[in-house]
Amino acid sequence: MPMERFQFTGEGSHLLAAALELPEGEPAAYALFAHCFTCGKDVLAARRIAVALAAKGIAVLRFDFTGLGSSEGDFANSTFSSNVADLVRAADHLRTTRKAPAILIGHSLGGAAILAAAGKIPEAKAVVTIAAPSDPAHVTGLFREHLDDIRKQGEVEVSLAGRPFRIRREFLDDIVEHELMKDITTLQKALLVMHSPVDDTVGIDNATKIFVSAKHPKSFVSLDHADHLLTKPLDAVYAADVIAAWVSRYVETATSVTTAAPAEGPRQVVVQETRKSKFNQIISVGPHQLVADEPVAAGGEDAGPGPYDFLLAGLGACTSMTMRLYADRKSLPLDRVTVTLKHSKIHARDCEECETRDGMLDQIDRVIAMDGNLDAEQRKKLMEIADKCPVHRTLTSEIRIVTKAAE
Repeated sequence: MPMERFQFTGEGSHLLAAALELPEGEPAAYALFAHCFTCGKDVLAARRIAVALAAKGIAVLRFDFTGLGSSEGDFANSTFSSNVADLVRAADHLRTTRKAPAILIGHSLGGAAILAAAGKIPEAKAVVTIAAPSDPAHVTGLFREHLDDIRKQGEVEVSLAGRPFRIRREFLDDIVEHELMKDITTLQKALLVMHSPVDDTVGIDNATKIFVSAKHPKSFVSLDHADHLLTKPLDAVYAADVIAAWVSRYVETATSVTTAAPAEGPRQVVVQETRKSKFNQIISVGPHQLVADEPVAAGGEDAGPGPYDFLLAGLGACTSMTMRLYADRKSLPLDRVTVTLKHSKIHARDCEECETRDGMLDQIDRVIAMDGNLDAEQRKKLMEIADKCPVHRTLTSEIRIVTKAAE
């Protein structure tokens, strides 16, 4: 998927660095993303969510606030009010060059800023907060031991996430003046609140306050087991999937348009480089789009599952589906199937039943958990059925791959 990098003028007349993540075709909608406090537009959560939404037809604009990332200006001169003003400026830029954002998304303090800016962006119809504080002043807890010195000296350098930042008295004075609850109660836009119950940076009680204060339509989604920064790729992708599905109720997106019935027979799978990083790929399967990448340790950016991850996913999905078909046909009390898979390389000499005796072999470990009031015989039969799934048979049979150059 293409990405455009550019600059626009922020509230303090500084040039702010921005990235517009675009889908392959014409965007169905535009979204504006506000990153977390002292983070930046390229923080993993922002990038992964933007890429995942673009794969679903939603263009996403993210940018570095003043003094962060590649943006001009001094971070010490920024305030919560200036961040809100910069979000409005970003929306103005989209309105002038493309189309005003219909979707506003904010992460952590960026979520509070999005809530404060939403009333100043009339075209916005849907607002999403991720791990957002109900009071912007919550952020001062990150450097509470320096608050007295900041007020006395006017400016103090503090360490946040291992990096030095200068915080001024003006920042403290500005942030306590904001009445975010008033912005929330007068929002008049659809609101989705996303928060992890184990967030130890911004507690779940903040989500409760935001949700209770907002008027309908409003929704809450728990980001179970996720940390505050959504550092696990699957957490960010899950958040993007939920956002894309939810906004389709309020904004016309690719997921809200009724598509024609799929053609019979196997569908083509098209894989194309995005050129955004060394390994990043976009995978198209009919109306569906996925992102593939490699882990950071392998030279990628971990923006999506790797090739072997997709291979295991295909086997796991086929295993579960095959077991479900059999259980339903035989009226077995199978409530849920969970398949856990792992790929590894083993020495051929360690495999007694393998024909190959030298070198290394691929091994897939598959663990199947079955929930339900099943007896031993039923469980045994379902385990036998698992080995009969079509993908399992394909992987364990002779495979012929025909490769030719495109004309």
